[in-house]
Amino acid sequence: MSLYPGLDRPRSPHYKRFWTAMFFVLVALTCLGLYGATKYVDYTWRWYRVPQYFFYQDEQNIRTELDGEVTAVEQSKKGYEVEVTAMDGTVEEYTVPGQDIRVMEGDFVYPGDTLGVHKHWKVGQFLIGLWITLKVSLMSIVMGLIFGIATGLFRISDNPLLKWTAITYIELVRGSPLLVQLMIWYYVIGTLVNQILGAWSLPSVPGIWFGAVGLAAFTGAYTAEIVRAGIQSVHRGQMEAARSLGMNYSQAMRRVVMPQAIRRILPALAGQFISLIKDSSLLGVIAVRELTKTTREVVTTSLQTYEMWFVCAILYLLMTFTLSVIIQYMERKAV
Repeated sequence: MSLYPGLDRPRSPHYKRFWTAMFFVLVALTCLGLYGATKYVDYTWRWYRVPQYFFYQDEQNIRTELDGEVTAVEQSKKGYEVEVTAMDGTVEEYTVPGQDIRVMEGDFVYPGDTLGVHKHWKVGQFLIGLWITLKVSLMSIVMGLIFGIATGLFRISDNPLLKWTAITYIELVRGSPLLVQLMIWYYVIGTLVNQILGAWSLPSVPGIWFGAVGLAAFTGAYTAEIVRAGIQSVHRGQMEAARSLGMNYSQAMRRVVMPQAIRRILPALAGQFISLIKDSSLLGVIAVRELTKTTREVVTTSLQTYEMWFVCAILYLLMTFTLSVIIQYMERKAV
């Protein structure tokens, strides 16, 4: 069924094919233009160095602590077992995982000499930063959704305490920058909370939690207005019909009004949560090593500015696009 009945006009069978082809032509021209622009930049591209910031092989040197003779080198399931006997008769055994052995029986070694090298794969900085961004974003989305739904219901409540508390919270949060709020959560509230916990000999709360709560509180204010608008968009006759069937207010809201409101606000919630993922890049100012802060550190050590920021942008795009696809799937299921 058309969204605009009466305004449709006949289309050629090749209409969609032509404009689809034009879209791909536009994308190809854009890519070629970007490639051509890079040729005029005085910069040496080193894309081959990017993979090591996702996975890399770390070398672990197995060193002796004695000066003495290597009296035995035996192969085992774990690698090699090396026995070193000191001049005073002290014997120590070392395990060298893998096959990279650097000594033989009869060799004389000194403290700090390498007996063998063990190579193993480790997760790079980009994946660590990506994981922290995903974790803090998921925490913030869940808490922000809870804050938003509760505040949205308070916002339309007849109780003056709940209503004006919700209005005050919404206006305070929406009227100040997120960066300032994160500073307050970490340096003011976080410091006070950890000092109180320290006075009671309790473990301190990590900074990532204050960052997640700060993001959730910020998102919750906007989510509350989205929820309020969604609830008020449902015709009041739905509530009256539910009440006439014997439901109380909470039952009618939970079973009749909210399911309809959620279907209507899903696109707006998707946009808000996508913004939250991007806003998590501000957590670097409170020492949370999320993706953006990790990228800055990588750029500082590698001096590869363009490649690293391009990779950072692609990783954020993957996260936001995945969330968008999930929300669109939920929309189709809810219809």
